[in-house]
Amino acid sequence: MLSIQHTANLTGATIMGDFWDLDELFQAFHTVLGDENKYYDWEGPRKRLLEVANDIHAASRGKNNLLLIGNGLSKDSMVAHEFVGPDKNVYFSFEILWPELLFTTVALNDFIRLYTHKHKYAMLDIHVTTLRKFQSLVGELLEKVSDPKDFIQFMTTISSGVTSVEDYAVQYVDMMNLQFIDFTKEQRTEILGKLALKFAVPNPEYDSVKEKVIAAANPTKSSISDMSLKKEYPEEIEW
Repeated sequence: MLSIQHTANLTGATIMGDFWDLDELFQAFHTVLGDENKYYDWEGPRKRLLEVANDIHAASRGKNNLLLIGNGLSKDSMVAHEFVGPDKNVYFSFEILWPELLFTTVALNDFIRLYTHKHKYAMLDIHVTTLRKFQSLVGELLEKVSDPKDFIQFMTTISSGVTSVEDYAVQYVDMMNLQFIDFTKEQRTEILGKLALKFAVPNPEYDSVKEKVIAAANPTKSSISDMSLKKEYPEEIEW
């Protein structure tokens, strides 16, 4: 069963599941995100979410963390069925920064909307239901450390489908990631709900960042998705 839990220092979350859980999630991301030439106005967010999808895929291949968890198979059951097998299953996991996870959760709304536009049975599409479950797990985890008002506003906004990451300046996600890494655990606990809202609803801070990115891209007529921050991520993160 797929699960998402806080890391020890609340720097991010740990996404965990067996091979089939993670592979199902990867396939859902990959299918819903579509072909790279399909959603030009969502180029930056699509690349961003593909990176998350690739992290999920890598984790399912055992490139990150491995854990053995009891599967409920008892000795009595093995005797009764004349069967010998392991009593634990292998689970895989990887960490993701909270700002990255929150942006991913919000951005999925756009791609689900784009993907289901021509589907007759959108609500029952297997990939959509997988991604909706993923969003629900993030929401469940966020509720544990958020101010109730912030949480309700975030979940209401996500559920309403009014969010948009069209032409999004994804450099803002990097900026939030780097700031969040520098915070203490107490600070992260205090601001997590408000951070979620920064991705879900329009805010002046994001608008200012986007204006700067556009100004930097204009001289070379570059796409804003091709611009990057000068500050680099630390080699080691205290999760």
